[in-house]
Amino acid sequence: MIQESLEKLLQHKGRGQKPHDFDAFWDKELSKLENLSLDYQLEQAAVASNVADCYILTFTSFDGTRISCQLLKPKRKGTTFPGLLQFHGYHVNSGDFSEKIGWAAEGFVVMAMDCRGQGGKSENIESSTVGTALKGLIIRGIEEGPEALYFKRVFLDTVIASRILMSLGEVNEERIFVQGASQGGALALVCAALEPRIKRVFTTHPYLSDYRRAFELDIKNSAYEELFYWFRFRDPLHEKEETFFQTLEYIDVQHFAPRIKAEVIMATGLDDEICFPSTQFAVFNKITSPKDVILLPEYGHEYYPKVADKVRGFFIHNEMKAF
Repeated sequence: MIQESLEKLLQHKGRGQKPHDFDAFWDKELSKLENLSLDYQLEQAAVASNVADCYILTFTSFDGTRISCQLLKPKRKGTTFPGLLQFHGYHVNSGDFSEKIGWAAEGFVVMAMDCRGQGGKSENIESSTVGTALKGLIIRGIEEGPEALYFKRVFLDTVIASRILMSLGEVNEERIFVQGASQGGALALVCAALEPRIKRVFTTHPYLSDYRRAFELDIKNSAYEELFYWFRFRDPLHEKEETFFQTLEYIDVQHFAPRIKAEVIMATGLDDEICFPSTQFAVFNKITSPKDVILLPEYGHEYYPKVADKVRGFFIHNEMKAF
């Protein structure tokens, strides 16, 4: 069931309340990366391909966590290639190398990051010791404040990954693109906000936005259900509600949107009951760089037919208005 009209969605500015020190907070976090080594280790992956060399790339993040990525390089030599950084959905991993070989055949160096402590090979050095993760990672560290939030660390991991991709000799650092869906769509937007050299972003039904609005909706059946369970088990009288949401504001994607300089295309299903369309438009409406949106009125949080073909035009030919 479509929750809100398109007219209302295009006017929705989000229920979030951006902290006065939001940009200062993130500028301070980014400063932790200034002298961080971009060293990495490469291990050949046992993947057969006539067009791509496939590797596992591992780097050490700012807090000592080892982050694992897939890396695919076109076999043909003698030129530099655009770089494509991909992020996966919540709890899972970067998938198979085979899913990315088409991009390498088109002449992209592809890097896909496994989020720390989720379904891939990246580890998670846990810095939060108070409270419980319950069922999810949005709330991990919330009782210790913004510095301890799990997603604060993941957001910084994305920046490091993008800088490593830019540093590769085969990559044209002036042509760096990012892509992802759901959690991956959120990470693509945040990465572009924190690393302004990124040129284009394709985000599909992005997650991690407008937590206050999500809490007003059918939250128990959405990707935001852990907010409900935190109150149910940790704060049933809602005595800490305002502090809870104020802390989440530091990892609310809508507040990153004004920092984005890249061209952005968002795809969203208006029947999405997992990541509600209004939470997605809270981000989209605050992006000030060139942007466009693909709407699928009969689709929810799922695979979108025909959209992948459009993405190719956006990344290969810079077709912003191909939709």
